[in-house]
Amino acid sequence: MRAFRLLCAALSAAVLSFAGMTLPGASGTVAHAAEKPHAIYKVDTDQKVVALTFDISWGEKVPGPVLDILEQKKVNKATFFLSGPWTLRHPEIAKRIRSMGYEIGNHGHLHKDFSNYPDSWIRQQVNLSEKAIYQTTGVRTKLIRTPNGDFNPRVLACLNSMGYTVIQWNTDSLDWKNPGVVAITQRVVNRAVPGDIILMHASDSSKQMTQALPQIIDGLRSKGYKFVTVSELLAQANVHSKVE
Repeated sequence: MRAFRLLCAALSAAVLSFAGMTLPGASGTVAHAAEKPHAIYKVDTDQKVVALTFDISWGEKVPGPVLDILEQKKVNKATFFLSGPWTLRHPEIAKRIRSMGYEIGNHGHLHKDFSNYPDSWIRQQVNLSEKAIYQTTGVRTKLIRTPNGDFNPRVLACLNSMGYTVIQWNTDSLDWKNPGVVAITQRVVNRAVPGDIILMHASDSSKQMTQALPQIIDGLRSKGYKFVTVSELLAQANVHSKVE
């Protein structure tokens, strides 16, 4: 009985400790870890800053030119979400992303919807990708974008328990549909708002990104926007998140 009471007390203390954990926010605001698991879409801020994010899971023709454009346009801040297999197949490109100072996040291993699989499978997939990225770039990832942006509350809880912050997007360029350079550019430039997380791809399936990206950068800058990493965005503003 005494051992049982001690166990209960320890569990209660752990629950209270978890409920008291906080994440940084703006102006002294914090998001409590005791809240429901969530994914982050944008942040609320008056500053004209946006985070350009690129998912990479396939190919070597588009990633290099995307990096060339960012370098030429002097965009020093962006976030890349890398899949494990791609990182292992193209280590030099992954290392270049790191050497250029861009933020690296996890994009899983197999490009399959997490919600269709149990937690054990999700953990295995994330760990495989995490290991590949670390061995290649030396980066220990803390941000994750799930394959296809797929998740549900269970998946979010699993990823949060692994120490990951799940990053979605508020503006989808739809570049993966290859709707045309003008359509991609206008969609991003016209929809972007302060604190936005913008989804783009540097995979070979995004055939029009290299043509659209310079125009996107110029268009956003003409509106007064500056570019930051996702982590920098989260550090300076109130997080806008969703569970669904």
